Amino acid sequence: MSKEDPNPSEWQTKKHALRYLSRAHKLPHRTEAENVLLDQIPHGVQRVLDLGTGDGRLLSLVLDRHSSVKEAVALDFSEPMLAKASIRYQEDKRVRIVRHDFSQPLPEDLGCFDAIVSSLAIHHLTHERKRQLYLEVFRHLNSFGVFCNFEHVSSPTENLHRKFFLAIGQLPEKEDPSNKLLDVETQLQWLREIGFVDVDCFWKWLEIAVIAGFKP
Repeated sequence: MSKEDPNPSEWQTKKHALRYLSRAHKLPHRTEAENVLLDQIPHGVQRVLDLGTGDGRLLSLVLDRHSSVKEAVALDFSEPMLAKASIRYQEDKRVRIVRHDFSQPLPEDLGCFDAIVSSLAIHHLTHERKRQLYLEVFRHLNSFGVFCNFEHVSSPTENLHRKFFLAIGQLPEKEDPSNKLLDVETQLQWLREIGFVDVDCFWKWLEIAVIAGFKP
């Protein structure tokens, strides 16, 4: 259990995980955002890492779009989520499922990847750990590799924060206590400082955004 996350156990419970999955597909504009993310992944990628894979939704989209992928690693720490991912990929020999809490350093033996992706997961980390994770992502990318993060980010005002939650059919007071939201600009600046190039926010709607950068 990480000392950085005061609420790590909720994602280990089947109730919390299934409640999230029951509404995940209802997030407004999600398909649009996912398509924008997929567009940033170069043709010909062979190794892909999905950070916080959940039930494997995003990785599945990557594999469908990029038939060149020979190996994919689906990483998560939630047992209920990993169980769902295991069912999804039980017939796909390209996918290796790894149990790991990325509030801790990424395992060195993961190797390097042509693309590292994440979907609505990194915002659960402390800000300090977010930045450190981005540095680890950079180290685990091959040259010309891409990092694509479809993320829940912070709003510049409380009014816009409330507007987002009302737009997704939830009350702000019911916000997931494990959320540690951060603005887009800070995260883009971190990626540039780490060494990523062509860094940008490629898509945004209220508190969901697609940010990406490439390793030279």
